[in-house]
Amino acid sequence: MIRLDKYLADMGIGTRQEVKKYIRQGRVTIDGLPVKKAETKVDTGKVCVAFDGESVEYREYEYYMLNKPAGVVSATEDPRDRTVVDLIEGTRRTDLFPAGRLDKDTEGLLLITNDGALAHRLLSPKKHVDKVYYARVKGIIGDEDIRHFKAGVDIGTGEKEERTLPAKLEIIRSAEVSEIRLTIQEGKYHQVKRMFESVGKEVMYLKRERMGKLVLDETLLPGQYRRLTEEEIKGL
Repeated sequence: MIRLDKYLADMGIGTRQEVKKYIRQGRVTIDGLPVKKAETKVDTGKVCVAFDGESVEYREYEYYMLNKPAGVVSATEDPRDRTVVDLIEGTRRTDLFPAGRLDKDTEGLLLITNDGALAHRLLSPKKHVDKVYYARVKGIIGDEDIRHFKAGVDIGTGEKEERTLPAKLEIIRSAEVSEIRLTIQEGKYHQVKRMFESVGKEVMYLKRERMGKLVLDETLLPGQYRRLTEEEIKGL
């Protein structure tokens, strides 16, 4: 059971004060009947709450898979650039955030949610959750690079060592511009790019394909998103 004003505020109808005003104005109904008291208890999932005649379904947590396009920043708000949260147009709730970050020019899988506990479990290096990336890299990739990455590489500035956890580097194609797949279990700032810089290579294109058991839906074009399925949520 949850208070009616909290129910509506959680679903992004307005602030608690705004929602209380809407309720007093008779703009909110439960099972078709106007309700004028903000403290009215609602049994979520068993009644139909509507605002201005439009049904408002309650979800404590929401989970969206986004195929992040280049040029969009992984943030909830930004004074200059469009954010990944701005792309989620199918909800009015205000507590969504990206679970982890991708660089502005990086594409691929990003989870948008309001489940802080889940985000922490996915992002903590102690949980050893795989993050898998596809990249095109300027420079010939060889077995020596695979060994370096498996041992962990120093991506520090030179004044201070900053060593990564062991990573799995797979070579798809080795050429002047190589194609690789990289699996890491942490998310340091610009980590993938800095890892390749440490071995004298340059990342030309980067895309995240998987995070834990969550795999990017290949039918989603850059900028498109969908809700996670129940099976995907359970997998996380």
